[in-house]
Order: sequence, then structure tokens, then C-alpha cells
Amino acid sequence: MARRTAGFCAVLGWLALAGGSASAMDLAGLAAKYHFPEDSISVYVSEPGGAGVVYTHLADTPRNPASTAKLLTTFSALDLLGPSYRWKTEVFATGPLANGRLAGDLYIKGYGDPFLVSERFWLLVRGVRHTGIQRISGDLVLDSSYFQPGENQPGDFDGKPYRAYNASPSALLVNYRVVNFHFYPDEASQRLRIVADPHPDQLQIDNRVKLVAGRCRYWASRLRMLIGADGVDAHRVRFTGTYPVACGARELYRAVPGNDSYVAGLFRELWQEQGGALDGSVHTGVVPAGARRVHRQESRPLAEVIRSINKHSNNVMARQLFLTLGAERASVPGTPEGGNQAIRDWLSSRGIEPGTLYLDNGAGLSRDTRVSARQLGQVLELAWRHALMPEFLSSLPVAGVDGTLRKRHAVASLVGTAHLKTGLLEEVRAIAGYLHRPDGVRVVVVLHNHARADWRSGRQFQDAILDHFLNAPRLALTHGPAG
Repeated sequence: MARRTAGFCAVLGWLALAGGSASAMDLAGLAAKYHFPEDSISVYVSEPGGAGVVYTHLADTPRNPASTAKLLTTFSALDLLGPSYRWKTEVFATGPLANGRLAGDLYIKGYGDPFLVSERFWLLVRGVRHTGIQRISGDLVLDSSYFQPGENQPGDFDGKPYRAYNASPSALLVNYRVVNFHFYPDEASQRLRIVADPHPDQLQIDNRVKLVAGRCRYWASRLRMLIGADGVDAHRVRFTGTYPVACGARELYRAVPGNDSYVAGLFRELWQEQGGALDGSVHTGVVPAGARRVHRQESRPLAEVIRSINKHSNNVMARQLFLTLGAERASVPGTPEGGNQAIRDWLSSRGIEPGTLYLDNGAGLSRDTRVSARQLGQVLELAWRHALMPEFLSSLPVAGVDGTLRKRHAVASLVGTAHLKTGLLEEVRAIAGYLHRPDGVRVVVVLHNHARADWRSGRQFQDAILDHFLNAPRLALTHGPAG
């Protein structure tokens, strides 16, 4: 009889959770429904404009937050650097300039611009041409000394070094070091045409892909990309495998190795397109004390940059911002250790205990990052009360509308009523942000670390929690277990 009663209560708890009745949050019943242990999840919910903290469950347990770590990086930067902060990229020259000929070297020094995409790099090159330089008799020297990103390699995280999300940061990072490969099948010639955009002048495409008939299913997994291995030149990209004609035109974003060679190749391409000539070689170095600045370009303001970081969960942009915090608030060159310390110091200055918080890259693409649900919730509360709240809030994806939440949520009540940042890694699922209700806003943080957290059942578990706190009446809320 006791077992039947307990089961009946669990069902009632689940019904209350799904329907938003006056019953309190029943996390135990919900965890049982989806077969997750209660100790695998942390929840923190508050009403920053009213009741304060209204629900916690293991809120002080350090967990892997995946990409919700970007909330810490972006809001701390917004508060510390200001919404109008801009990165600079500078160009210096040595030697005299006469009749369009620079009798010396040209230096490009980066300061970490996260959004120095192809179009803006074209403007930089154009700006150099406007100074009157047409021919560079010396060398092109790339200066990335403003950052010291660390020794991690792009493939260290998951063994997929060419994936765009694994691109490494650099003080002089152009277009995220990503190439968009376009695939165009030609039935007449029975060949697949591959076009790279951008196409640095040293990049060569070795196309060995065979066109085949059949359905267009898992087309990307049927291609193999190889760079700098098995005797392949470091600047030669070899594609093998098959491509169904039925796929039509498709595209694939991939990071190519060698940031300096990528920047150099793109500069050569754009410089030549604009009528320029380079006689010397390209290498890395540091701008000498006697060099004169000939051009300076500024980035988009920080308030705009964090929209790209949070809306689309751009990892390399978040890492650029993290290193910028290290350089601006700790010391030059910017390092991951400096970025982590800058955020810990900022938390303390804002009355939030940093405790065991650890950010190793600021993006959450890590197995070592740790934060508690309470810490993340307190940052969101601080942001809600902050004068820069509109700038921060507008950077977050809107459920079911845009960014990483455009195709979510399955729960209809969440569509258009929540600003949320998601996080997803193998065995990690997280979500944090704001639920907008008729009677005010609720901050919600859910951090779930479990072997099946990244499965579909993990998302359903998470969605049900969000739905409850969006719809449950205020009287229905109770504090969960402490900490």
C-alpha cells in the first residue's frame, strides 16, 4: 500500500510539474520519470525583482557548465570593459615610402579582435593601400604577441581539429581561421566542383571525391578531409569519399591548420587583388620600437560582439574575449590564467563568492571548467539589475525564435517567453537565463552532468523543469535541499 501511495504521489508531482498547478516542484518524481539520479543535477531559481531565491537543489555543487560558461565571460567583459569597448588592429611600417614603394617591412599587429572576418580584413588591406603603399620591398611580419593562448592543440578536446568550433584563438585571428568549402555536383562531367571561400593563395584543393547516385543522407560523413598527413602538403586539402548528386549544392565550414599561414595567404590574395605587390617573405615577429604606425582599424563594439558569442555560441570568439580580459585586467600577454583570475576578481568585487570556480578558456568547450548553479544564477541576477541589462539580455537566444534556440523548444509555452543560453557536451547538458512571466521574471539555471545528460531524455528532463518554473504560481514554489 505504501509503495502504491508513493507512486501515486510521484504521478501527482509530475502532473503538477507539467501543468503548473499549485503543487510544489517535485524534482524527485521528475528524475525518476526520466531515470536520472537526483544528485546528477543542480537547479537554482530566483525572482530578482521580488521574492529572491525561490528554489535550489545542490546549487553549490561545482559542475561542468558547457557553453553556459559564456554567460560569465560575456557579462563580466560587458561590466569591466564597457559596451563601447573596441579591439584594434594596427599596421606599422619600417623604411621610407616613395612613389608607392615601401623600402622596408610591413607589420600587422593584432589585439584580439574576435570579429575580424574576411570583409573587415579586406577593409584593413584597403586602408593600407589608401596610405599610398603599392609595393612592399621588404617582408610582411605578423605580430600576435598580445595573446599567449596556451599550448592546447585544436584536436585536444575531441580529436576533431578541423571542426570550426575547435579553432584556436590568436591575437591576430582572421575569419576564425575557417574556410567555407562549397560543393557543386556537375552531372554532365560526373565531377564534383569544390570552391573555397575565402581562398588563401597558398591553399590547394586535391579533389578525389566521386559522384554517386542515391539519396542525400549523411552526406558530410561520407567525405573525408585530410591536411598535412600521409605525405599531404600542409597547405593541400585532400577530399576523398563519395558525394550523392541528389544533394545538389552544399557547404562545409572547416578550420584549416596554421593561423599565421592562413592570415598570410589571405593578405597576399587581397593585396594582389587590390593591385599591391610583395617582394619579401611572410613571417612572425614583434613590431620594433622605431616602426611608424600607418593604419589602425577598430572592431565592432563589445555590445555587438557578445550577441554573436551568445546567440550562436561561438567558441573561438568567447576565447578571444576571455584572453582580452586577461590582457586588460591582468597583464600582457593575455593568458587563460589571466582571464580566469580577472573573472574571479570581478565576482569578488560584485559580492559573489568565486569559491572553486574555474574557467580554462571562457567558452565552456572543456572537460575541466567548473561553476556552481548558484554562482551562475547570481551573475544573472546581477545582470538583471545592471544598467547594461538591455545589452546583455539582447545577446541571449530567444526560445523558439533565434540563435541556438531557433528550433527549440518542444514545450510550446517556452517559445518567445525565455532568453536562455544552452550548453551541450558529451555527458553534459546545461541551460541558464531568464523566464518571462506576466508577474515578473525568473532566473533559472540547470546544470546536468550525467552519462545520459546529452541524450534526448536529458533534454526532456530539462524542458520539463523550465516549463514548471515558467508556469507554476508563486505560491507553488518551495526551497529544495540546501546547497
